[in-house]
Amino acid sequence: MSFEDVAAALAAGCTAVVIPLGAIEQHGPHLALSMDADHAEALAERVARICGRTLVTPTIKTGCSAHHLPFPGTISLRPETLEAICTDYCTSLAGHGFKRLLMFSGHIGNFPVIKAMLARLRASVPSDVEIIAFTNSTQWIDTWRHAVRDAGGDSLAVGGHADIAETSLMMAIRPESVRHDRFEVGHLGALTEQQLELMWKNGIRSVSWNGIIGSPIGASREIGEACLAAVADLLVDTFKEQERSIGS
Repeated sequence: MSFEDVAAALAAGCTAVVIPLGAIEQHGPHLALSMDADHAEALAERVARICGRTLVTPTIKTGCSAHHLPFPGTISLRPETLEAICTDYCTSLAGHGFKRLLMFSGHIGNFPVIKAMLARLRASVPSDVEIIAFTNSTQWIDTWRHAVRDAGGDSLAVGGHADIAETSLMMAIRPESVRHDRFEVGHLGALTEQQLELMWKNGIRSVSWNGIIGSPIGASREIGEACLAAVADLLVDTFKEQERSIGS
């Protein structure tokens, strides 16, 4: 869009905008580093279409991925850097007249950072501007598990990183980037609290030698489409619910 296109959309009452966040980090030997950013962009477009009269900002492609840095190619922002970028996005958009800023991340590792910054983001914009963010990682993963199962896949292969869900998503979004000959099983089963603490402290290699949590085996475009649709619906429903809560 040009600035004239955006101005016309605002004048026509399109004052809602989706802000997608991603990451540039390893996703096993079979997926591109840009997986989370590609995923976020595709999801944002679906969310905007479902909501109607909603625009989408350029994706904030790099996120907080320190636990993936042992793998070459990963780029990680400090939490305060990501917050500064998000603040500048929100204040810029609010200054133009957008009133509903809908934020989510295709990289689950950004969720705690977004949750921690949310009150400060809201304080940075006028009181008539709503900033709504999705930060529930458990609900996101559970939605993937149900979508994978309903599409005929193995829900036990869902681990949350470079697994059957994320691999299927990329088969739907950017099929040429998926290396089918490099599928490998990663860590299977839910990570314990001790393993999660170890991962955040020492990096993902401490719980998965190949950087995969779950397994990509059995991935398909159909599963990817099901995961995209299910999470898009989850985001839209959550945004609407939070809007009602703020309104009351």
